[in-house]
Amino acid sequence: MIIKKIQHNIIAGLLLLGVTATAAQLQPDAKPLIVTSIKPLAIIAKSAVGDAADVQYLMPASQSPHDFTLPVSALKKIAAADLVIWIGAGFETRSAKTMAKLSNDKLLTTIDLPLAQPQNQEPSENDDHSMEVDPHLWLNPDNGNKIAAEIQARLGLPLKEIINRQHLSRLKSELAAIDDKTYLSHHQAYAHFAAAFDLKPGLSIRNASGGAQGAKTQYRLRSSIEKTNVSCVFVEPQYQDKDAAIIAAEYDLPMVPLDPQGLSQTISDRAYSEFIGTLVAQFKACFQ
Repeated sequence: MIIKKIQHNIIAGLLLLGVTATAAQLQPDAKPLIVTSIKPLAIIAKSAVGDAADVQYLMPASQSPHDFTLPVSALKKIAAADLVIWIGAGFETRSAKTMAKLSNDKLLTTIDLPLAQPQNQEPSENDDHSMEVDPHLWLNPDNGNKIAAEIQARLGLPLKEIINRQHLSRLKSELAAIDDKTYLSHHQAYAHFAAAFDLKPGLSIRNASGGAQGAKTQYRLRSSIEKTNVSCVFVEPQYQDKDAAIIAAEYDLPMVPLDPQGLSQTISDRAYSEFIGTLVAQFKACFQ
């Protein structure tokens, strides 16, 4: 434990002093290394760069980004990276001190980009006000394309969309007939997706950071379930939510898997288009 702490402090100190060498600097013929905080950003990055760069991500997709602490192995990857991509301090709170030590040339904070933000969210009793914008920005395909364009520009690559308009139009048409229905999810994570696909904003058991909500909000939640056309309860593989199971049984609602982190998604140059397509299919499964 003491050795690991010393290693952690040494690497963090090197990051602070800026004396670490990136993969491309150590091996001039090597591909640039992109390191992302979470898998969805790796899905976007690989779709953006293809074979022009290597892409790795730090957080296991089975964990929650709100609670993940960077281990020594992650610090080593950050030190070797040519470009580090994360959402931002309000989302990956425990990574903020490390990311703050990186230069602007090396760090891409996606939440600072001029991305679309949903306008249909209602604050809950225990909202995390440190996140004034919805951090689940990768769930909007327009944002995915904008993040990809920034990555391509940073690496001097030709600009290309990672999900084209024709494919996106087809996916939207698949959800067009269900605009009168809604859903219940583990936490407030799908406003970006709902806005992009013209869906009603869903109900949620927990707030945007996954925290439990107060008694008043829980009362309003049950009242809303009774008044709205809720089709299902979404369950995410990253969480074991007893509340979701209780509510599903209480209102006789099916529980449908939904994976906003891309747990089963293969990282490839087509990954983002496939990822969004999978989410559309999972939403359709709820509304059928």
